[in-house]
Amino acid sequence: MSARADFYLVAKPRFRGQPLLLVCELAKRCHGTGKPTLVLCASAAQAEELDDLLWSFEEDSFIEHQIAGLDEDEAEVPVLLVPPGIDVPLRPLVINLRAEAVPAGFERVLEVVPDDPQARAPLRERWRQYQARGLAPVKHDL
Repeated sequence: MSARADFYLVAKPRFRGQPLLLVCELAKRCHGTGKPTLVLCASAAQAEELDDLLWSFEEDSFIEHQIAGLDEDEAEVPVLLVPPGIDVPLRPLVINLRAEAVPAGFERVLEVVPDDPQARAPLRERWRQYQARGLAPVKHDL
């Protein structure tokens, strides 16, 4: 199976005010596939905020997750939140919140595109980087 790159544009008002809710929604979808997922966070603070949100964003669902680097058992956790500076192996599904493209080694990367024209310029470059590696990026509005 070839790798793919999906770009999710923050479009709905509920996600515009709190873009990490979109990340929670994507983590829930990834978790539903049963495939191990990494969330590459832009900062330790973002990983902590996302950790809190994943506990509370939906009353009737639980997404098993944890922040990388805190526990030896993290290989078993379905959704792993990775702050910068912590090295973990790539997983089949990667939600990327960082400034750079994810290196090869995943089945699918999910890029979150903020509702901010200035923040979108680096993502256009990332789109081109994935294309140059032979992936066909797909855009989704959420």
